Amino acid sequence: MHCRIMLSRLATQSCRGLAHSSKNVARYGGSGGQRWAQQQTGFNVRTGPTLKERLLGPTTGKPFVYGSMAVAGASALGVGALAYYGLGLSKERSILQDSSAWPQYVRDRLSSTYGYLAASLGVTAASGVAASRSAALMRLTSGGGLMVMLGTLAAIIATGTIARSIPYENTMAKHAAWLLHSGVMGAVLAPLCFLGGPVLVRAAWYTAGIVAGLSTVAMTAPSDKFLMMGGPLAMGLGVVFVANIGQFFLPPGSALGAGLASIVVYGGLILFSAFLLYDTQRVVKHATMHPQPGQYGGYGYEGHIGSFDPINAQMSIYMDVLNIFIRLAMIMSGMGGNKRK
Repeated sequence: MHCRIMLSRLATQSCRGLAHSSKNVARYGGSGGQRWAQQQTGFNVRTGPTLKERLLGPTTGKPFVYGSMAVAGASALGVGALAYYGLGLSKERSILQDSSAWPQYVRDRLSSTYGYLAASLGVTAASGVAASRSAALMRLTSGGGLMVMLGTLAAIIATGTIARSIPYENTMAKHAAWLLHSGVMGAVLAPLCFLGGPVLVRAAWYTAGIVAGLSTVAMTAPSDKFLMMGGPLAMGLGVVFVANIGQFFLPPGSALGAGLASIVVYGGLILFSAFLLYDTQRVVKHATMHPQPGQYGGYGYEGHIGSFDPINAQMSIYMDVLNIFIRLAMIMSGMGGNKRK
């Protein structure tokens, strides 16, 4: 969870670097590495630069092309899964089929979870718009310094940890901590407003479509189909996180820097889409398996069972949606290396 929060913050801070990278793609074109070698040596080098020169020289834009192809392949796979499970071609029973036997309290839990999810996104959007109108807050959140980054990360992690740790029965404190966390997330992501309103609105609509489609896939698939992806997803999260950190130490217009940017943007989009499948099924399983208080009475055991917490349940899906939105906004604004000349 904390790593996903960090990626949201780091992805926002890397907007300027990716914009610079896309400008280098337009400048150097497909023969950037060879031009760079000629400029350095003064000779017409036909054998090409060394590996180090290739990695640190200007990017040719291929990492972004490969990233676009990977996203296209993942989209085709998602559409195929939606058709396969949605049409009932799987022989295993799906979550949607099992839902007919759910007791009413399970339906209420899921309804509350997605209600809080919608409210979290609404509070974050309102907070981001309000923060974008404050020059002081924008200077604070859009600063590229290491201390600013660490400070905002600490604020996000602290508010999220506090919100999760408060029992749901403590209604006032729980909701105050939840609203504070959502508001802080909106303020931290406020620099995305620099991309422009039309880009953000279009990215929001695309995000809504992706979330709706993937949620449908998760609900029409067998109940444990995507829960087995926990290990690979954790490893993929580590790769994207390391690539995000690496961008701070490499020139954004270099081949290696562009490769890391492609992993962060396109790889992150695929990764968090897969996380959405995983987290959706995990929330459903938690809602169906979590016992009701007093269900196991006797011997004082019932005092150890807390109520189902829909605020905590929605937080992982909330972070998935934000990370998908951030990357779509970056791609649509031309920061994914696909800006037209």
